[in-house]
Order: sequence, then C-alpha cells, then structure tokens
Amino acid sequence: MPIPEIILASASPRRAALLRQIGLPFRVYPSALDENGACLRRSRRGRQAGPGPDGENPEARACRLARAKAEDVAARLGRGLIIGADTIVVCEGIGLGKPRHSQEAREFLRRLAGRTHQVITGVAVTEAETGRAEVAAATTLVRMRAFDPVEAAAYVATGEPLDKAGAYAIQGRGALLVEGIEGDYSTIVGLPLPTLAMLLRRFSLDLWEAART
Repeated sequence: MPIPEIILASASPRRAALLRQIGLPFRVYPSALDENGACLRRSRRGRQAGPGPDGENPEARACRLARAKAEDVAARLGRGLIIGADTIVVCEGIGLGKPRHSQEAREFLRRLAGRTHQVITGVAVTEAETGRAEVAAATTLVRMRAFDPVEAAAYVATGEPLDKAGAYAIQGRGALLVEGIEGDYSTIVGLPLPTLAMLLRRFSLDLWEAART
C-alpha cells in the first residue's frame, strides 16, 4: 500500500524536529489560522485557555484548533494526510497562551514559578481527499522550580519565551526552570508522538514502514 504524503500544518521547528526524530517523511505547509482559529496569519497575541463563554474546556479547545489548522491546509492542498496541533498551558485554571510582550512573559513565569501546571496539546490528522479527521489530546504535568523574578527576567531577556505557550521552552533554556514532569515530554514540546502514532494508525499508516521510505 503506498504511503500517503504527510504534511505538517505548522511552521514550528520544534514540531518538525519531532517528526524527523521518528523518521516520518513529511513536508511543511503552515496553516493560515491564528491562535484563535481565525483566518488570519499567525499572531503573537496570547489566548485564554480556560472554559470559554460556551463552556469549552482547554482540551476541547486544543482539539478544535488543531483540527481547524489541519482542515485549513487540507482545503487548500486537496491531498495528503495533514497534521495539525495546538498547545495550551493551564495553571490553576488560567490559560496561558503566547505572551504578547516581555512584561506579559514575566507575568506568566511569575504565575508558573513553584507550581505544577498542565500542558495540553491537541492533535488532528485530516485526510484531505475525503475530509475524514481523527482528533485526540494529550496532557502532561510540569512542575516548575520556585525561581525568583530576577531569574525570570533573565530568561525573558534571551527572547526565547516570546513565541512559546506559557512563556517557556522546555527543549531550550526553559529547561533550567523545570523541576520535573509527569507524562509525555513531546506533549510539552508541541506534538505528542504517542498520540500522533495512534491517530496515524487509524488511517492504516505503518510508521515503521513509512520511516523506511
């Protein structure tokens, strides 16, 4: 059975690196949707990830946005298996998106310091030719050290937090702020590989065979 073309609907180099890690052949075609699912180019505006006016919880929101991104690219390309993803950080019921500026990044880090928070990543795989979509979410708990505002400011000054949900990157210097995790590391990076593998198997895609092509 021929291997379908795999397309990552994200410009994130971290998600691309995870796909390369498992040897999955793919190409990148970023979605035009912003962080709220609007048909605009991606903005840096933060987002609230708690239950919205319609009662939508963070996991449902992450899944909805992941699917919207995958379907946006599927509609434009018309072929292939499209992977969409969306990550939300939730600390004590408050959703932390991508900080809009350095001050907000410092505020996010102050909220996270010394606490355990959730990182929720929704993943969607859409078959462009049929419109079929499979969607799921994964959650990992992250425990942060009790770092002080001076250390948080030093981290923000590196520029790394400004395009990251929750204002930190565990695969970068943000790892210095993390005390421990409970769950899947790739969920925090932005693309839970076990969840993605499960969804791709629903399309009869053999990851071991795909990695040999």
